[in-house]
Amino acid sequence: MLIGVIADDFTGASDIANTLAKGLPEQGGLRTVQYLGLPAQNAAADVEAGVIALKSRSIAAKAAVDQSLRGLEWLLKQGCEQIVFKYCSTFDSTPAGNIGPVGEALADALGVKGVVACPAFPGAGRTVYQGHLFVRDKLLNESGLENHPLNAMTDADIRRWLSCQTKSSVGHVGIETVRAGAHAIAAALEHAAGEQQTLVVLDAINDDDLISIGRAVADHPLITGGSGIAIGLPANFIVRGLAKGNGSARLGLEGPEAILAGSCSGATREQVEFHRKRYPTLAIEVDAVMDGRTTAEHVVAFLRENDGHAPLAFSSGTPEEVRRIQDRYGREEIAHALDQLFAKTARRLVAAGVRRLVVAGGETSGAVVSALDLGALTIGPEIDPGVPVLVSEGERSVALALKSGNFGSPDFFSKALERLAGR
Repeated sequence: MLIGVIADDFTGASDIANTLAKGLPEQGGLRTVQYLGLPAQNAAADVEAGVIALKSRSIAAKAAVDQSLRGLEWLLKQGCEQIVFKYCSTFDSTPAGNIGPVGEALADALGVKGVVACPAFPGAGRTVYQGHLFVRDKLLNESGLENHPLNAMTDADIRRWLSCQTKSSVGHVGIETVRAGAHAIAAALEHAAGEQQTLVVLDAINDDDLISIGRAVADHPLITGGSGIAIGLPANFIVRGLAKGNGSARLGLEGPEAILAGSCSGATREQVEFHRKRYPTLAIEVDAVMDGRTTAEHVVAFLRENDGHAPLAFSSGTPEEVRRIQDRYGREEIAHALDQLFAKTARRLVAAGVRRLVVAGGETSGAVVSALDLGALTIGPEIDPGVPVLVSEGERSVALALKSGNFGSPDFFSKALERLAGR
């Protein structure tokens, strides 16, 4: 294994796995496998990039650090030359969040300073300029992410956000240096290391910027960022003759299908509205979940009754609706109840023969795949930017699409089911 990734949620893990498998068009990517949680066994000999998917984004910082360090230990045992700590391209965190502590802990374990921190993913509209994170033409804290039910992003200045979370000072490399090329970036990072800056925020506005950053860190043991930071990394190993550049495989499974959506993002709400005009849809009311009127059995019954018609079950709402419900029941209580509902639903669906499963929302995806205990996932073709086909190994394989809340086109759900069938 050449590149090892520690991802703080399951959709983000599939996002960066897709990036590594795809690579650059002229060279291709790496043979990539996604592991659901910390693997119990060694990786197969032909795996070139391994992505460990943790559900650590919204847990206590110490627990996230402990899990990430265990992931690092396993990846180093597999022979990884480069580690990537992957977090969301919208930097989902809080001032007391996990991104800074995990980044610092990994850097300390590897004995490095001047570590890249770049959440940019231009393909999905996320860019960094003057250390500030933008979602398309809006600052992060004006993009709707300030209403995130778990990790409200109220400040677009990533340097300031990280400074709340870290012990050492946070550096910055501006776009002028990035545009000056790999040598200039490498020199700036070396200077930051000399200044004892552990994490350094880098500007990146387009994919060419990320490719330049990738070349600059070819020999760096640790990088942190969104999935976009991995765009140029496979090429570093391919040009050295350490990898062949095979890219993602053509994968797919036929069989019964279901869609589960637990995200409240604007993109997911738009996708739900698009889908419900054309296909059978079940709205899951939080009140009914909390008082026991809606259970996994009810959701499974609806989805199975509509097999063959792209059925969707969703729990989503506007920011105002989410705040009202949270005030009534409590944020953590709602999150736990919905996670349990979707986890039990997914287990029953797969046991009943469902072979194609689309899941929207990072927390929901984490709950679902943790419940299914599928082991390693092979990375297939891309459905939409950042969302690949995933196929589990074993006798009863399942084809999955794990979508971050803000990703995907309006027709994502029906399109994903087609891609999961290899069409």
